[in-house]
Amino acid sequence: MKQKLQQLKKIAASSALIAVGAAGSEAHAATTAPDFSTLTSGIDFSTVTTGVLAVAATLITVYVGIKGAKILIGMVRGA
Repeated sequence: MKQKLQQLKKIAASSALIAVGAAGSEAHAATTAPDFSTLTSGIDFSTVTTGVLAVAATLITVYVGIKGAKILIGMVRGA
C-alpha cells in the first residue's frame, strides 16, 4: 500500500510539473492573436448570398402556389 501511495505521489508531481510547463507556453501563445486578414480579405460571399436568396424565393413561390391550390380545391369540394 505504501508503494502505491509513493507511485501516486510521483505521478501527481510529474503531472503538476507538466501542467505548469504547458500553462507557461500557452500564456505566451495567447498574447499574440493570429491574423487571418490576408486570407479573409479576398473572399466575397455576395454572389453566394444572392444565389441562396434566389433559391429560397423560388421555393417560397412553389410552396405558396401549392398552399393556394389546396385552399381552392378545399373550397370547391366544400361547396
